Amino acid sequence: MANRIAPRISGSVRLCKALLLAAALIGAAAEAQEAPRRVVSINLCTDQLAMMLAAPGQLHSVSFVALDRRASSMADAAQDYVINHGRAEEIYLMQPDLVLAGRYTARASVEALENLGIPVATFDIVTSMAGVRRAVLEMGEALGRQAAARDMVADFDSRLAALQAEVTRRPRAALYHANGFTSGRASLAHEILTAAGFENIAITAGYETGGKLPLEILALAAPEAIITGQPYPGTSRAERIMDHPVIEALRRGAQGAAVTDADWVCGTPHVLRAIEGLAPLRRALEATR
Repeated sequence: MANRIAPRISGSVRLCKALLLAAALIGAAAEAQEAPRRVVSINLCTDQLAMMLAAPGQLHSVSFVALDRRASSMADAAQDYVINHGRAEEIYLMQPDLVLAGRYTARASVEALENLGIPVATFDIVTSMAGVRRAVLEMGEALGRQAAARDMVADFDSRLAALQAEVTRRPRAALYHANGFTSGRASLAHEILTAAGFENIAITAGYETGGKLPLEILALAAPEAIITGQPYPGTSRAERIMDHPVIEALRRGAQGAAVTDADWVCGTPHVLRAIEGLAPLRRALEATR
């Protein structure tokens, strides 16, 4: 009896293995077939995620903002793609298999494209390191590049852990931008600042969600470092506050200062460069105590 059962079990195992292999092959083939072949992005942040993850020749066009070095971390790479301005008629004529958009990007264009039967993948604004991971994986799914996305997340986590491991003290820092705006929790700027090893004075000053921080409160907080936005060309009433005597005095009195750049704008793995950029300032402040 045992001898008759054994071959049946062995045969069943072989059959199961064959079925599992067939299912895996079918799944891989389906994934390859479903991957869009002509992709257009109309949002700065999806532009960059797509440029980082797309297969050669898969991404056809990115938005014009991707060329702006003040906002885009990949302005040089963007020159290799057709540039669009997010207009529905313009995108439609490109005949994309997939359009990538932000949650609040050109809503009229997105709705028009969807009404024309063009698939649109919409991405949320990223406000955390966890959100960076999620956005990478979602882009990998949209492009059929899941394995590449998983590898990118693993590299991101490894580099982030290494940067955070070297923190020995958390100096107090102020994020201060045009119109006196500061960033609190649930913002990418706050996440970058704290990941770099700083304490955000907005939180201790009672501005948990950010907002307009009065100069008096900023001065009383006595930050060890001030991190401001980079000025744009021309004149701006909103930016005049950055030249206020109180700000100038704080800059002189603080032990360090830094300016945010394009790596702070979008929730992509390039935020690691923003964190790395703050490391020398933090190390210098750590050495003073």
